[in-house]
Amino acid sequence: MPLLLLLMAFLLPPGAGAGEIIGGREARPHSHPYMAYLQIDAQSCGGFLVRNDFVLTAAHCWGRTITVTLGAHNIQRQERTQQRTGTLRAIRHPNYDPQTNRNDIMLLQLARRMRRTSAVRSVTLPRARARVRPGARCTVAGWGLLGLNRGTNRLHEVQLTVQSDSRCSNRFTFYDSRTQICVGNPMQRKSAFLGDSGGPLVCNGVAQGIVSYGDRRGSPPAVFTRIASFMPWVNRTMRRFKQQCQTSPSDEPPTL
Repeated sequence: MPLLLLLMAFLLPPGAGAGEIIGGREARPHSHPYMAYLQIDAQSCGGFLVRNDFVLTAAHCWGRTITVTLGAHNIQRQERTQQRTGTLRAIRHPNYDPQTNRNDIMLLQLARRMRRTSAVRSVTLPRARARVRPGARCTVAGWGLLGLNRGTNRLHEVQLTVQSDSRCSNRFTFYDSRTQICVGNPMQRKSAFLGDSGGPLVCNGVAQGIVSYGDRRGSPPAVFTRIASFMPWVNRTMRRFKQQCQTSPSDEPPTL
C-alpha cells in the first residue's frame, strides 16, 4: 500500500500515529491465531477475534466498507488457512472522541461466524477493572510498516514493556490512565507506530490493550486503549447482537 494511504488511514491527535511494528521480527506463521487483518475502504488496520462472530479493534479504524481476514500470515497470498468475511455492523464506543483518541475501541460484528482452527482462534479478554502493571512484558503483532520506507506482507511481532502512566502523561496531552496504557521502553527502539492500529497488546495470553497512537517518529512509549476499562460495554454489546449474525457478508456495515 502506498505510504500516503497508510498515513491517511487514521484519525489521530496532533503529533500522533500508531500501528507500525518497529524493532520486531517476523512472527512464526499462525502463532497469533486471533489476529485479524482489516481492509477498510482504501486503508488497513489490525484487529483480533474475541468471539467467533466479533472482532475488537480501534474506533479510529472505522470505515464504510470493512473486510475481515483471519488465519493469515502473508496477506498478499490466498493461504488455505484464511477465512474472510464482511461485517454486519461496526460499533464504535459511544464516547469515542476523534480529537483526543479517548475511548478508542470498536467492535465489529462479523457477517458470518468464523470456524475455529489451529490458525483461527479467539483471544482471552481481561476482567473488568483488571490492571496490567508497569514492567509487564507483552507482545504486539501486525502487518504495518517496518520503517518509513519498508513495508511487509507478513505478520511481524515485537515484545514491549508496560511503562508507568507518568511517562505518557508527561508526553501526550490527552493521555488518560483510567482508560489507556503506556507501553514501550523509551531506551529501546521498539514500538507500535503507523500502519497497523487496532491490533492487540497481549500479556500472558490476555489481550490487555489496543494499539491507539504514539509519537510521529515512532519513538516509544506509545498509547494503547485499556480494554479492561471497557469490558462492561464489550460484554453488553456482544450480548445485544448475539442472535443477529448472518451467513452472508454485508458490504456496508451500519454504525450505531
